[in-house]
Amino acid sequence: MKAGFIGLGKMGNNMAQHLLECGHDLVVYDLSIEAVAALAEKGATAAASLQELACLLESPRIIWLMVPAGASVDSTIELLVPLLEQRDIVVDGGNSRYKDSERRAARLKEVGVSFLDAGTSGGLEGALQGACIMVGGEKTAYDVIEPLLKDLCVENGYGYMGRSGSGHFAKMVHNGIEYGMMQAIGEGFNLLDASDYDFNLEEVSRVWAHGSVIRGWLMELMVRALQKDPKLDYLQGSIADSGEGRWTVEASLEHEVSIPVIAASLFTRFRSRSNDNLSDRVVAALRHEFGGHAFIDKP
Repeated sequence: MKAGFIGLGKMGNNMAQHLLECGHDLVVYDLSIEAVAALAEKGATAAASLQELACLLESPRIIWLMVPAGASVDSTIELLVPLLEQRDIVVDGGNSRYKDSERRAARLKEVGVSFLDAGTSGGLEGALQGACIMVGGEKTAYDVIEPLLKDLCVENGYGYMGRSGSGHFAKMVHNGIEYGMMQAIGEGFNLLDASDYDFNLEEVSRVWAHGSVIRGWLMELMVRALQKDPKLDYLQGSIADSGEGRWTVEASLEHEVSIPVIAASLFTRFRSRSNDNLSDRVVAALRHEFGGHAFIDKP
């Protein structure tokens, strides 16, 4: 298929490269001239602007966005609107908020353009070798892009989730689950390390990655990380969050659904960013006040 591809960061570059390897005809654009040139060397058609990208595609166009969530998606869509025609399709494959996707779908519908929100999972390796993609929007538009999805994803790794916003909602919940799973793995290895047994954590992770109930890609990644350093001393313990965990908790409040594990994993990420946390000092002070428990003075 012929399609436009906008946004050639780490994920976008790998996805575009994957599609090229599968024989698709891509017109690519990015603010980075170097990124566009690199993909042009691999068979893509380079576009110097959004206007040129639109001109190089025949209507009905398929334009896939892999730009950072938020204002960048909105600004890119607004720049595309005067360049698009009825029956064109815009796909947002980034980690956008589902409510933003609902709004964008309504905006593009005004000009007769279909909008699909495609939540993409699998990391950089998945983008290059086979991803998992959850798509929301008009079913007729989904059917049009399915050949792209089939080649981008592993077998049975893509599907139609429902109306606009559902693709990114599914991806948001997926990432919330991911938060909880990673937190449980981290806590488990912390307990192993604190025990009286001299565990080889790499060996434990290797065993768990083969045949255990908790086997899976995350455990395989744990093996890989521990092979680099059995104590992970090359990393800082401060954990960032990219938004999906917060949105998941907000959605749970809106729908009155209890998600204590996911919520706790998000709050733990906040906690990880400070070695001198007020909550710790409050607990220490209260313990001292009611029970005379010792506390550590600040230096």
